[in-house]
Amino acid sequence: MKPKVVYKPISSPEGIEDHVVYMGRLQNNARRYYQCALVIAILVTVLFCLMAAQLLLFPLLCTSSTEKSVSPDNSCSDPCSLVLVESIPEGLEYSSNATINPSVYQSWKRLLSQAQSSVDIASFYWTLTNKDTHTNHSSASQGEEILQEMMKLKQRGVRLRVAVNPSGSKAKDADIDALRDSGAEVRVVNLPHLTSGVLHTKFWVVDGKHIYIGSANMDWRSLTQVKELGTAVYNCTCLAQDLGKIFDAYWVLGQDNATIPSPWPDTFSTTYNKETPLEVSLNSTASLVYLSSSPPPLTAKGRTDDIDSILSVIDDAKKFVYISVMDYTPTEEFSKPRRYWPAIDNHLRKAVYERHVTVRLLISCWGNTKPNMFPFLQSLAALQSNKSHYDIEVKIFVVPASEEQKHIPFARVNHNKYMVTDRVAYIGTSNWAGDYFIRTAGSAIVVNQTGTANATNSLQKQLEAVFLRDWTSDYSHSFHSLTSYKEKCIF
Repeated sequence: MKPKVVYKPISSPEGIEDHVVYMGRLQNNARRYYQCALVIAILVTVLFCLMAAQLLLFPLLCTSSTEKSVSPDNSCSDPCSLVLVESIPEGLEYSSNATINPSVYQSWKRLLSQAQSSVDIASFYWTLTNKDTHTNHSSASQGEEILQEMMKLKQRGVRLRVAVNPSGSKAKDADIDALRDSGAEVRVVNLPHLTSGVLHTKFWVVDGKHIYIGSANMDWRSLTQVKELGTAVYNCTCLAQDLGKIFDAYWVLGQDNATIPSPWPDTFSTTYNKETPLEVSLNSTASLVYLSSSPPPLTAKGRTDDIDSILSVIDDAKKFVYISVMDYTPTEEFSKPRRYWPAIDNHLRKAVYERHVTVRLLISCWGNTKPNMFPFLQSLAALQSNKSHYDIEVKIFVVPASEEQKHIPFARVNHNKYMVTDRVAYIGTSNWAGDYFIRTAGSAIVVNQTGTANATNSLQKQLEAVFLRDWTSDYSHSFHSLTSYKEKCIF
């Protein structure tokens, strides 16, 4: 018996074609699905990379972009004019052809006469009248006139703000009380509490476009009985507003129960410093300028500390460093226990030893000079010798005093606080001892005009002329020639 054969029907051509079409469609769908999946995968990968780039790289780009957008354009188009000013004490006379600059009194009078909206003054103390010093000296008239002009500012619609160190005695506040009564705003900055120092700064900011900065206190003796040096800068908004930031810091600290911010808000920061100074024309001479301050706790972001500016000026000198200051000592004068502070001393010695720079120090000598300053000066002077070829010399400057002038308290002294090199002029408000840069509030203006060829009337040249005038005068005495400090300094 034959097995039963099961026959499969033969598909028709139409059936085969349908099957092929069906299978093709499946393959096409699969291909499209794969392509879609691939595209989606690529898109996801690209999006992931973009997100990663945004998270990792974009912040850096943003930072770079932000820094660039706020990077300072340190040029200033103001037509700034600068005047070197001095107070020459009555009875101190130079030769007829000696360099004589406009007086501090004249500059203060001019600033007050030009004031239209505001006068801000940072000061150590106020003693502009005979009443404050319990004297009856005719030369106090200039100080008394300045005080009277200040008391009229409110009537002229000019706002007067004064930041001052605590006097420690109500009897010493006669000028301050008179100013308050006339409408002035006064804040006492308690730096003795905040930093264990004092507000030793001496500067003015007028209308946000004129300034005075220098050694002169708000004291009638600073106009007629004490040798002072400073500078007034007119029509220089960029510089005045920068000095105004230092004043604003004092103003904030003059509030009740004030504390020192750390860090200071950005509104107090500056872009003008020793690395990126202000580019400005002073007396039609291209100049690089910045303002430094002390102590470090009061120095906002971008501001150069005063001691750093001094050291950088010394280190920058190629030929000479001339210094005229009232006090010079590589110590902290008022610290307990006593501390050695050789920062400036070391840089001067290095300049002489390594770079063969000529160094001259003109230090003041008067009835209040501390004898412990002289051994340190003698140590510097000892470097000078024919064998060593180290060119460093120290002289003391003595302001003469008549019998009448000897009875004026705290007068008859060279109170200058400046340095000039072959490249830079530095005018400050601090004595050169450690305390003034560590705890005490001071400020300075630093001017470099060496970029201009043949700048014969530069501040550097003017200041050099002042120094050489004093150095070669009859009032300067070689350190080695002294036989008795008390005899020479009128101790």
